[in-house]
Amino acid sequence: MRLPSMSQPFLLAPIAECPPGPPGAQVRLAVLGARGVGKSAMIVRFLTKRFIGDYEPNTGNLYSRLVHLDGDHVAVQIQDTPGCIQVQEDCVQVLDSLSRCVKWAEGFLLVYSITDYSSYQSVQPLYQHIRKVHPDARTPIIIVGNKADLLHARQVQAKEGLQLANELGSLFLEISTSEDSQGVCDVFQYLCKEVSKLQHAGSTDRRRSSIIPRPKSPNMQDLKRRFKQALSSKVK
Repeated sequence: MRLPSMSQPFLLAPIAECPPGPPGAQVRLAVLGARGVGKSAMIVRFLTKRFIGDYEPNTGNLYSRLVHLDGDHVAVQIQDTPGCIQVQEDCVQVLDSLSRCVKWAEGFLLVYSITDYSSYQSVQPLYQHIRKVHPDARTPIIIVGNKADLLHARQVQAKEGLQLANELGSLFLEISTSEDSQGVCDVFQYLCKEVSKLQHAGSTDRRRSSIIPRPKSPNMQDLKRRFKQALSSKVK
């Protein structure tokens, strides 16, 4: 499945720290993937439209910003994660260190680099870990192949990314963070929309479950029958 195209550009409000809002006013996202795939660059590109190529290895930065989404102000919190995921025998232990982040987030970007096949191999165990924490299949997860401009160094073909996404039941897109600001914004915009839909559906379900069923109206024929029976028993 490929990411649906966006009909309108994504407008960013002035970048400012966003104070905590009421429940449902925040969208919590997490960006996961192996080291060096461009997670931090993607987040900064989305929030500022600027591309910064070199980053110090991050220890898990949390970005909190107020953005415009479909005409509304939305508080978007994005958790960047350390690139400590490797395909190895103790992969489960490595994934366990991200459990707190996975439990916190409501939507996920799983990023690999098309120039690093091992980063592509990290996607499936990450996806499986998310599904263990969030069994609800509606939790949105998008698989992103980054660095699509580096075709000369490609190690992962687009069809491989698409095949993996189809097997996992996820969406897939290849982007170039350095050259395609709109593609990066489209990914985050779509994920924000999907999380908002899920929040709205959850609040609707809670309202429905809190409604007390209305008592059924008494059956008048049944009442008349019981009244006659009571009279006849007294006569006897």
